[in-house]
Amino acid sequence: MAENTNNIPGIFNYCDRWCERCAFTSRCLNFQMSEEMREGKEINDLENEKFWEDMDNIFNITHDMLDEMAEEQGIDLTEIEWTKEDKEHEQELEESVRKHQCVIASKKYYEFVSGWFEINEGIFKEKEDELNEQLMLELSSAEPKKEAITLKDAIEVITYYLHFINIKLMRAIHGQIEDRYELPDDLPKDSDGSAKIALLAIDRSISAWGKLLKHLEESEDEILEFLVLLEQLRNMTEKEFPDARKFVRPGFDE
Repeated sequence: MAENTNNIPGIFNYCDRWCERCAFTSRCLNFQMSEEMREGKEINDLENEKFWEDMDNIFNITHDMLDEMAEEQGIDLTEIEWTKEDKEHEQELEESVRKHQCVIASKKYYEFVSGWFEINEGIFKEKEDELNEQLMLELSSAEPKKEAITLKDAIEVITYYLHFINIKLMRAIHGQIEDRYELPDDLPKDSDGSAKIALLAIDRSISAWGKLLKHLEESEDEILEFLVLLEQLRNMTEKEFPDARKFVRPGFDE
């Protein structure tokens, strides 16, 4: 698989892991490996013997690769120690990440929207019943089937990226702080790559909320509040990572 010249090297490093919606699965080594592991068994059946055999094989390959890389770079894997200073540094780093305004704002968005979906399940049920009734009546002036698909797609986008935004921003901030301890170079920064994915997720979430706004007029105030939160978060992230939008992701941006 790795020798397949059709694959785009590193395309999976800065994607959103939403393979069902990706147009590049046929050129992604990570996707091909996961599909190979699923072959001949039910998806998500973690107790399947074949699944764990495949996991063992992947582990062994990775372990051998790690040994080879360590030997090439002169790293002794048996003598790596986690010092008190290392622990304190990591704790300080994690604390700085949690207190960052982008992380706090993205967590706030996640909590507000999660709570709103839990409280307003009835709204979506009412809308579903309304669309089903229109389909049964075959109203020529209505497009209930198209509207149902639009609503379903919008909700899928919002819920998929809901926690994703917070996770990617935490990674971006973490990388940005660590970069301060590294010597500057001209290489693209991983923190910018993570921030770019978060920004794309924010963009898509804003678009999805816009679609919901057209169909859920009774929830206009709440949806506008979520849009304001996302717009503020987008502006914060672009200010914190001014080069993120320019980051070139393999495959997607080339």
